[in-house]
Amino acid sequence: MTRISAMGHYQPEHVMTNDDIARLVETSDEWIRQRTGIATRHIAKEESVADLAAAAAGKALAGSGIDAADIGQVIVATCSFIDRVPSTAAQVAARLGIPSAVCFDLNNGCAGFTTALATADHTLRAGAARHALVIGAEKMSDVLDWTDRSTCVLLGDGAGAAVLSASGATDATEAGAEADGIGPVVWGSDPARGSAVRLLGAWHPTFSQDGQSVFRWATTELAPLARQACERAGVRPEELGGIVTHQANLRIIESLARQIGAPQAVVAKDVVGSGNTSAASVPLALAKLVERREIPAGAPVLLFAFGGGLSWAGQVVRCP
Repeated sequence: MTRISAMGHYQPEHVMTNDDIARLVETSDEWIRQRTGIATRHIAKEESVADLAAAAAGKALAGSGIDAADIGQVIVATCSFIDRVPSTAAQVAARLGIPSAVCFDLNNGCAGFTTALATADHTLRAGAARHALVIGAEKMSDVLDWTDRSTCVLLGDGAGAAVLSASGATDATEAGAEADGIGPVVWGSDPARGSAVRLLGAWHPTFSQDGQSVFRWATTELAPLARQACERAGVRPEELGGIVTHQANLRIIESLARQIGAPQAVVAKDVVGSGNTSAASVPLALAKLVERREIPAGAPVLLFAFGGGLSWAGQVVRCP
């Protein structure tokens, strides 16, 4: 069995409002809120993706009570990283004093964190490590065209992290591993429509997307996959304590939540204050809910992310 031992999150200090963006392009607070639900987003000035990742990971590691030397795997999910070698994950490990873990970055767009979570879960279940650190971190402000009002209003910077732990047969009951488990992943992609979300070409590429195409895809095709994740975990939607989907657009989030059919679940709406932080959005939103204790410990929470690829990945976890 595997479980989430602790979580952490970090966002840059600088907050950009819709009115701030309206000084850059022809738009308004009302226009942005009506179409996306976003009110503010955090923007990193000098901090790098590794800085954001390390800050969130440090909080998660401290909260777990696990020694850095016991972390056997570090994965950073990101699509906005600039450094190729050493990986962002290796940089995080060095900063946190993790001496010998396998470290690598994983790019599956906005579905990166839930993909990385499943990858680490599989590693721990196979016995290749006892504890893993999984991070979603993005500096999307680096890849924005600040003159394009259709995209510059959407994205923000931040990071969220989770420490995963394996439980043996003898200590599973004592640790409540069943209540803190990570369910089977539902993941996949539709490469034929992969160009709907793009970061192509140059060393500093510019984010672009076919917004209406992505909106239709997300609101018409993803709910059955999210319900499948519940089914694989043996959890009925009405039993969910929380739903944390990719924080792309408030209208998409609310549509998916309605279609999943969990009226009693707490639905993460961090997009309002953080914007779309790509691979960071699910762990960032979940870590905040955990910190505020809005979901009871042990309650089942559906995580479901989607985006560039077009790709998706989701699973039910137990709230730490």
